[in-house]
Amino acid sequence: DLFEEGSVTNMFTSIVGNVFGFKALRALRLEDLRIPTAYVKTFQGPPHGIQVERDKLNKYGRPLLGCTIKPKLGLSAKNYGRAVYECLRGGLDFTKDDENVNSQPFMRWRDRFLFCAEAI
Repeated sequence: DLFEEGSVTNMFTSIVGNVFGFKALRALRLEDLRIPTAYVKTFQGPPHGIQVERDKLNKYGRPLLGCTIKPKLGLSAKNYGRAVYECLRGGLDFTKDDENVNSQPFMRWRDRFLFCAEAI
């Protein structure tokens, strides 16, 4: 009940995502992780492979490069879209939202989507 069914992203960010970013920690290593069989059964696997992503982006023969837009909180939807534009203009293949960015009052999901769509 703690994690979204079938979401590898939700599980890992909940378990280790923010812990590894704590500045007070000098070192941290995850040595073992056991996932209950009932939870593993909720994972359907990826809908398609890397070739589909490469075909969509028309990028071959090199790693795909991307980033998470920062700061994760505090940008307006317009400035978020501008950051996406600058990242793509600078040569990245994609950007992604930070896992903590949802649809907060200062930057609603739809507004962010529209500005990002304009950026690309």
